[in-house]
Amino acid sequence: MKIPLSEPDISEAEVEEVVSVLRSSRLSLGPKMEEFEASLCSYVDQPFGIAVSSGTTGLHLCIRALGIGPGDEVIVPSFTFIAAANAVLYEGATPVFVDIDPLSLNLDPDRVEKAISERTRAILVVHTFGIPAEMDAILELAERYCLKVIEDACEAIGATYHGRQVGSFGDAAVFAFYPNKQITTGEGGMVVTGDRNFAMQIRAMRNQGRYESDEWHQHSILGWNYRLSEINCALGCAQMRRIDDILSSRAAVARAYDEALSNVDGVERPPLQLAGREISWFVYVVRLAPRFSREDRDAVARMLIARGIGCGRYFAPIHSQPAYSHLPSVSLLTVTESVSSRTLALPFFNRLDKGRILQVAEALDEAVRSLER
Repeated sequence: MKIPLSEPDISEAEVEEVVSVLRSSRLSLGPKMEEFEASLCSYVDQPFGIAVSSGTTGLHLCIRALGIGPGDEVIVPSFTFIAAANAVLYEGATPVFVDIDPLSLNLDPDRVEKAISERTRAILVVHTFGIPAEMDAILELAERYCLKVIEDACEAIGATYHGRQVGSFGDAAVFAFYPNKQITTGEGGMVVTGDRNFAMQIRAMRNQGRYESDEWHQHSILGWNYRLSEINCALGCAQMRRIDDILSSRAAVARAYDEALSNVDGVERPPLQLAGREISWFVYVVRLAPRFSREDRDAVARMLIARGIGCGRYFAPIHSQPAYSHLPSVSLLTVTESVSSRTLALPFFNRLDKGRILQVAEALDEAVRSLER
């Protein structure tokens, strides 16, 4: 691709951090992990952080630690990455898919309330594309119906809701650091929480079920190898030192896209801001106008790729995935179906310059115009 869909921002500082670990004798469960956990906890303003091998494993451990299992239901959006629902299925519980708000693309609180049943145990709220969800309404529902709240903040580090960092609202939250995220550890994630006992469980389960007080080869509970290496954590430490500059650069890229696409007919731009919320730009996802179909969107994607411009559909609804065909059919998710058929993620990363942004805008304009000839 001449212009890739995403690209990690790795500086010499990151390289030096990783090399320093490789020259040490500690490659796992060491000081860099502790430093990375402390750095993110301080940033999010939560007392406990547990580094894990991915955002997916973090979500799984949260479901497990909350005691959610067979017969239980967890409310999740269908318009999100499949890991959110997978984590629920891993423990034998049932994901209940709920429709989204058409502006923020997050769970619609009104629809969430209608989906709550006597089997509902938790709401897994995703801050989609780095846009904070409507946490006041979600938390009010959770309190009224005695539900747990897990924040999937995997796409949203640095986003704020009424001045407060996402990841600091629910019973637990999960961040992720895949190479296309705002900051990266290569592979990796982190669970944060304000509950000491919950944190102890997560910490034990990520390391084969061993509590820190356990003897060597003593395993008090069922666990997994969900550890994050010192190499990954060193990369994360260096990235965290630059996080403000990284987020600022990404916001500048979003503003440049907004300007470049302002006169492109048939393309709806994402909001640059929402009242009371500060967006952390994970991806830049546009929507084709409602007059276009899924086939039209796919045709535009093929035309961009043919010109060496990376793009992708974000997201294909989870409830329509073959892996979920065994679940009972869900009620019509009108907004999810409409939005998902028209969304297209454009190239987006920290160092994307205005020249390449203009190239993408021009190619997108030409592709959409070709649909109407």
